[in-house]
Amino acid sequence: MSELNWKIGLEIELMAPMGLSRKDLAESIAEKYNGSVHRIFYPQSEPSQVPGTQVFQNLTLGFEVFYPQGNLIARCVDDLTLQDDLDKAQKPQPGWYRIVSDDTRLLQLVSCQSDALFSLNQVLKPIAALFGTDTETGPEGMIRVADNTGNPIAIAAPLPGERERPCELITPPISKDHFQYLEPLLEIARSLGFTIPREGATHIHFDGKALCSARIFANLVNILWTYGEILKQLVGTNPQCRRLGVWDYDLLEMVNESDFRELSWEEAQTRLTKLQLTKYCDFNLKNLIHHIPGKHTFEVRIFPVWLESKPILESAMLIEAVLNYVISMEKISPATLLQWDLVTVKEFLLSLPMSEELRILWLSRAAKVS
Repeated sequence: MSELNWKIGLEIELMAPMGLSRKDLAESIAEKYNGSVHRIFYPQSEPSQVPGTQVFQNLTLGFEVFYPQGNLIARCVDDLTLQDDLDKAQKPQPGWYRIVSDDTRLLQLVSCQSDALFSLNQVLKPIAALFGTDTETGPEGMIRVADNTGNPIAIAAPLPGERERPCELITPPISKDHFQYLEPLLEIARSLGFTIPREGATHIHFDGKALCSARIFANLVNILWTYGEILKQLVGTNPQCRRLGVWDYDLLEMVNESDFRELSWEEAQTRLTKLQLTKYCDFNLKNLIHHIPGKHTFEVRIFPVWLESKPILESAMLIEAVLNYVISMEKISPATLLQWDLVTVKEFLLSLPMSEELRILWLSRAAKVS
C-alpha cells in the first residue's frame, strides 16, 4: 500500500453490540497496551425540542486511553447523531448519565469544577456550591441546579435508551506509520463485535499548517466546490449520515474577490471570520479560520465507516493528493459544481499528484460507481 505522508487525526463512528459500551472498547485497548482508562466529560450538541431554545449542549461520558508513559492512545466518546440502531425503550444503565444546558459556558464551568468520576447525585454539587444553592431532585432521577433567582444552570439525567453503545473512536494526530497505529485499534473493535452505525461516518482531520495561505485556501475552496459531489460518490458517502452539506455561496464569492489571494493569512482569517460558517458540512474549514486549541486542521467529513484501516488510509491519501495539488497550483479558478461523469472523474484523478498504485486503485473504484 502507498504511504500517507500527512499528519492526520481520525474520528471513526462505531456501534457497540447490545450489552457492551464504549467503555468496553476503551478498557480493551488499555489492556492491549498495558495502559489506563480515564473517564471524561465530552461535549456534544443536539437540536432542542424546547420552544425558544435551538440547541441543547451536552456533556456525555467518554473515556481516554493512555500508554503507561502517559501519552494518549485514543478516546472513546459518544456521538449524538447515532440514533437509529438504538432501542430507546431500554432503561438507563447504572452509572451512565449526561449533563444538559443551553449555554456552552456553563458546561465548561461544569467540566472545570466537577469530575466525570462523580455519580449522578454528586456531579452538580460543586456547581451548586459556586452559586450558593443546592441541587434539586426532579422526576426520573434528574438532578437540577439553579442560581438564587431560579434560573437554571444545568441538569444531570440518567443516560437514555442504550446511549452507552455509540462510540466515536478518536485518535490523536498520527504523523507516520498510520496503518500500524490504527489497525490494532480497529482489530480490537472488530473482536468485540462493534459494527457500522446506520448513520455512521468517518471524519479525517488533516494538519492545517501547510494550508495557511490565502492563495492555497482559495484554491482549496474552488476545487472542492467543483469536485465535492464527485468526491462524495467516489468514496461512497453514507446517505444516512447526518450533518453534511455544501458551503454557502458567500464563501465562494469571498475567496474569489479580486484582492483575496494577495492577503496575508492573518488578513484572510480576519475576513473569513465574518462568514457564519458551520462545522457541520462536507468539508469543515472552521478549524483553519478560528484559533481552536489542539485543532488546527482541515476536516473532511464525507467518508463512510470502514472497520479496516486500509480503505480509511486510501481515502486519506486521495485527499492528501487534492491538498498537494492545491498547494502546487498558482491559481485554481472557480467553476460550476460538477455531477458524476466517468470521463470527468478520470481526468480529475489523472491530474492529481499520487502514486500510480493509488491512482489505479481510485480509477478502478470510479469505474465501479453506478
